[in-house]
Amino acid sequence: MSLKVKSLDYEIGGNEILQDVSLEIQKGEFVGLVGPNGCGKSTLLKNIYRTLKPKHNTVFIDGNDVLGLSSKKLALELAVMAQENNMEFDFQVRDMVMFGRYARRKFLQGDSRQDRDLCKKFLTEVGLSGYEERSFLSLSGGEKQRVLLARALMQESSYMILDEPTNHLDISYQYQIMDTLRKQKITVFSSVHDLNLASLYCDRIIFMYKGKVVDQGRPEEVLTAENLWKFFHIKAQITRNTATGKQQIYYLPEWA
Repeated sequence: MSLKVKSLDYEIGGNEILQDVSLEIQKGEFVGLVGPNGCGKSTLLKNIYRTLKPKHNTVFIDGNDVLGLSSKKLALELAVMAQENNMEFDFQVRDMVMFGRYARRKFLQGDSRQDRDLCKKFLTEVGLSGYEERSFLSLSGGEKQRVLLARALMQESSYMILDEPTNHLDISYQYQIMDTLRKQKITVFSSVHDLNLASLYCDRIIFMYKGKVVDQGRPEEVLTAENLWKFFHIKAQITRNTATGKQQIYYLPEWA
């Protein structure tokens, strides 16, 4: 059982954004997607969760072409936390989180006791206990981000796609969010801006550059000084953190 992309190409306005992208995320993995800005990470993720329409027979969830799944069936299989979440109408935080249950409800069914318990649980896990009656639009960017993660967790889907989920978050909440994701019994595929977070939390890394997958493997295999220089044009010193056992990346100025 896996999430699979096969030979995906994608153009926008005649510009080739993705070129022959193939990858597979196995059930239970936490996989990070990294690469410079503009390399196609968000475009790839949008093709997977159908905000952009991929070609037939290119994106599969457990062997099923995503284009053949109804919106409700896709939501049962795949939860999404995207970067763009512009809201024109305001809702209470509780209602925003409860929207994550729509695929599991029958027509006109109200909130169940289980729904309310899950809402409380996930708001606590993202550090927003007591925010249930707050206005969503009144929240800070980081608080909104955490509400949207709680909403995605409410779907209880097998797979979760996230587009840089720690954007706008203070350092403590960045680690809290990643800890929360690691604790879930789900398969996670997330673009990650901070390479040290990717190294610390991800089982595997997929490295993109100019619309192509250029490397993939364990963090220590992919997040090398050679790759950072080749694709980010920055020198780095990489050591092993004695407290975590994971590699630690130190970025070096030109004069070092």
